[in-house]
Amino acid sequence: MSKGPNELFKAKDMNYARFINALSASRRDSPIRTLTDIMLSSPPSVISLAGGVPNPDTFPFKSARITLSDGTEIDIGSALMKRALQYSATSGVPELIVWLKDLQKKLHNPPTMAYSPDKGKMEICVTTGSQEGLSKVFEMLVSPGDNVLLDAPTYAGTIAALKPLGCNLIGVPTDKHGMIPQALKDILSKWRPEDAATPDKKNPKFLYTIPNGCNPTGATLTTERKIEIYQLAQEYDLIIIEDDPYYFLQFNKDRAPSFLSMDIDGRVIRADSMSKTLSSGLRIGYLSGPKPLIDRIFVHMQASTLHTSTFSQILILELLNKWGVEGFMEHIEGVIKFYRTQRDAMLASADKWLTGLAEWHSPSAGMFLWIKIKDVADTYKMIMQKAVSKEILLVPGSAFNLDSAVSSSYVRASFSLSSPEQMDEGLKRLASIIIEERNARG
Repeated sequence: MSKGPNELFKAKDMNYARFINALSASRRDSPIRTLTDIMLSSPPSVISLAGGVPNPDTFPFKSARITLSDGTEIDIGSALMKRALQYSATSGVPELIVWLKDLQKKLHNPPTMAYSPDKGKMEICVTTGSQEGLSKVFEMLVSPGDNVLLDAPTYAGTIAALKPLGCNLIGVPTDKHGMIPQALKDILSKWRPEDAATPDKKNPKFLYTIPNGCNPTGATLTTERKIEIYQLAQEYDLIIIEDDPYYFLQFNKDRAPSFLSMDIDGRVIRADSMSKTLSSGLRIGYLSGPKPLIDRIFVHMQASTLHTSTFSQILILELLNKWGVEGFMEHIEGVIKFYRTQRDAMLASADKWLTGLAEWHSPSAGMFLWIKIKDVADTYKMIMQKAVSKEILLVPGSAFNLDSAVSSSYVRASFSLSSPEQMDEGLKRLASIIIEERNARG
């Protein structure tokens, strides 16, 4: 991007209160959690008779030694173990928050980092995987009857989180380069920008997108499209929810700038994840966004999870401190190399077995190949019955439709876990199923 955000866009004031639904607005800070957070950050001279914090001397775990893949070790001694097994601040372990803010500055340099809190200063919250963070974002923003804009097709977990909230899901068409700005513009033209703050007009309040290696399509938004989408978000006063778990799995050397890096208004909530790079089981994700909205997430967490696992946070913090940003990015390069090799192996097998039977594009990020089966209107039975009987598991495209009852000619194949030999055999079996389907139709 040749120009900085301040040159591309003209900043607009945000009224955050209008985005927060009645349920979220009614939440209040927990006095106990507030006192606990104060206690955890206080010097030893402070005597706390407040929070019901268990005594760590009663816990059976005393220390741990973790061996890394390069043979080096992380030692969690008794003092650190006591902290790792104890409650922590709702927003996250403070040192980890500082590390993540420094990382976001290095990678995205968000303009809002320098803003005042009420003007949308960027804040970070550690969540139990990005899925928890996104669910709480949706529960903060969505009221029954709201119109919600999102990629079509999109991640099934997002659909599962949104549907029970009683909103209307409006899919924006996508192609191999992600959400199509003209299609978004056409959909938004049903509303008037000046009615954005009028509740009964039901203008959409937010737009959800997976910008890199989209699950399931593998699509990646171009810089030009992101600029157009951000401009439309400004015009119609939309929050952009940037769900980017595959940011670190981009195969091209030059990463496209994020929406967070463009955000001069404080209208972007970005969800990041450590699941694809460090561990999916440790369940560490983090939200970056305007403080008035992230603060609402804090209050929700106080009444639900309290905080993300302290042990998981401490373990990752110790690793990141050992590596530094440069070491972390070196690890990322190794992860990228692995998945690029996996992708190339799957593409080679697709060329070998599916040419003439299906269509696909080479994903520039992520873990998935989105395959359109020719002359098959609905892949559901073919995948859920015939493919299973031939011991090949794929996901039918309808699982990612906003309405799962709508048929799809696509299947999603993942290249993350199987060996090149297994992928080759799997696509060979898929090809035989497609040929059987064609022969059965005469």
